Amino acid sequence: MSQTGGVIATAITIHVPRIAIEAQAPAFQREIIAGSKTMGEAIRALQPDALVIVTAHWVSTFNWYATSHAVHEGRCVADEAPDLVPGLPYRRPGDPALAGSLVDTARHAGIPMLATDCADLGWDYATYVPLQYLDPAAAIPVIRLPVVICCDLAEAMSVGVAVHTAAKAAGKRVVLVASSALSHAVERGPEKWPTEERKALDARFIDQALTGRHRELIAGFPAWVKPAAAEMGGKPVATMFGALNCLLDEHKTLSARQFGPYTQSSGSGNVNLLWQPAAPQ
Repeated sequence: MSQTGGVIATAITIHVPRIAIEAQAPAFQREIIAGSKTMGEAIRALQPDALVIVTAHWVSTFNWYATSHAVHEGRCVADEAPDLVPGLPYRRPGDPALAGSLVDTARHAGIPMLATDCADLGWDYATYVPLQYLDPAAAIPVIRLPVVICCDLAEAMSVGVAVHTAAKAAGKRVVLVASSALSHAVERGPEKWPTEERKALDARFIDQALTGRHRELIAGFPAWVKPAAAEMGGKPVATMFGALNCLLDEHKTLSARQFGPYTQSSGSGNVNLLWQPAAPQ
């Protein structure tokens, strides 16, 4: 734990709404719940000062926003599936100072970002669902970032860089989490898998991560997004990749781990992946 500030790890996490209430989750998704819990243990073992989560289900048209609430509190309802996420309560700490630093850093880089502590800004389920498994004690401060319609992948990556820069300046150890599926051409039927072509694209993505081909994965990502039908145009993952590039530049060698199986949800492909600096040999 020699790093005193900055992004210390990045992750992709599963947020499918059918696991929002663990007792009601279908049998075929129980393994991914276990994987999310185990990834949470690995993240908490890093002793981060904050989690920054880029959520595929908070959509902003023009501006980026960083939540600057001292405390996040409310009830999460999934607009598209209120039967699955019917108003589940949450209360978690935020980090207004780090959020302010992130906004200043992003704006200095020419990114249109604002802080918001709007009391009525409720959580989307792509924030709520993974965090209950990643940090069940609700102990780690959280900053949320949206997906921005008017940004491109390059700008999304620059936001990931800004997260690392701001955290480093603040001396805060941060884990940046992309709450996103991989392929995401959804259809009716929770048990349905992506097409064979999209499963192959997801498999290549995961293999490149697990075999240490991180630069190759990031470089090929823009060409992967469209044929894979990436969730929200790949922007949550691109934001995470911006910070991952910073880790690569500073540490050279990273390790990636998969927690639980690659699994389906209504035609989408989902996986839990965690990147962090490799342990010294």
